[in-house]
Amino acid sequence: MHIRSRPRSLIRIATLQAWGPKATSLFFAIVALILFTMSFTSPNNMRSLRTGAADMFAPVLAVVNYPIEQAASYVRAVTGIAELQGENARLMQENARLREWYHAALQLKSDNESLQKLLKVQIDPQHSFITARIIADSDTAFVRSVLVMAGSDQGVDAAQAVLGGEGLMGRIVETGKRSAHVLLLTDMNARVPVFIGADNIRGMLAGNNTDRPGLIHLPPQAQVKAGDRVVTSGHGGLYPHGLPVGEVIMAADGSAMVGLYADIDRTTYVRIVKRTDDPNLRIAPPSTPQTD
Repeated sequence: MHIRSRPRSLIRIATLQAWGPKATSLFFAIVALILFTMSFTSPNNMRSLRTGAADMFAPVLAVVNYPIEQAASYVRAVTGIAELQGENARLMQENARLREWYHAALQLKSDNESLQKLLKVQIDPQHSFITARIIADSDTAFVRSVLVMAGSDQGVDAAQAVLGGEGLMGRIVETGKRSAHVLLLTDMNARVPVFIGADNIRGMLAGNNTDRPGLIHLPPQAQVKAGDRVVTSGHGGLYPHGLPVGEVIMAADGSAMVGLYADIDRTTYVRIVKRTDDPNLRIAPPSTPQTD
């Protein structure tokens, strides 16, 4: 009997497999037709049925909807992070601009202080001056010199005195059209005739490549003491008379040094003093060798 039932079961399974999809579709079509007929004939009963079905499937829908809600929350969080990143980038750019304005304000403050210091040095009315900005330390044969942003186009000429915020800094030695080199008083090649103290003792300020130039060629028995004021004497016509230079500082070996009024390392703007128009005070240009 087991052998006889085997072909029947195979035929039944094959029939179900062949009619399975069609039977399922037919079943749902019949159910839909019945529900449509019932909703048309008894709408109240169908409303109760829909409510009950909704109550029954509500937990299932909640479980199915939970991952969707979590994904939406994640998307909102990611969107919020992106907005925060954008806001952070904007704030960083604004902070960079504020830092630039801050440094610009500090530079303007420094320039203003430097210009105000220039007003402390009084120049004789017969002399005019040109204000220029220091742009670099000059890398030339001169050991102690700076480069200023003013040249022959602005009326700058060689041998003109240069003043810092508190006093004399040096003199012009080379000029271009828009720039000029200033030989500082601290350079070993610098020589300036000066008056020392209330007695106007004559001497020569000599640079020595340090921050404190020395005093040489003092008269015999000259009584020079610490704190004596040093100003230009005007001898030779190279520097105008009475420009403040510094104060005497006595070294340990008894030699007289000068602490300069001008703070060369912190000076930003300088005043270039134009020479007088008196032809007797002009510096004769170097003679050129003649050829046969």
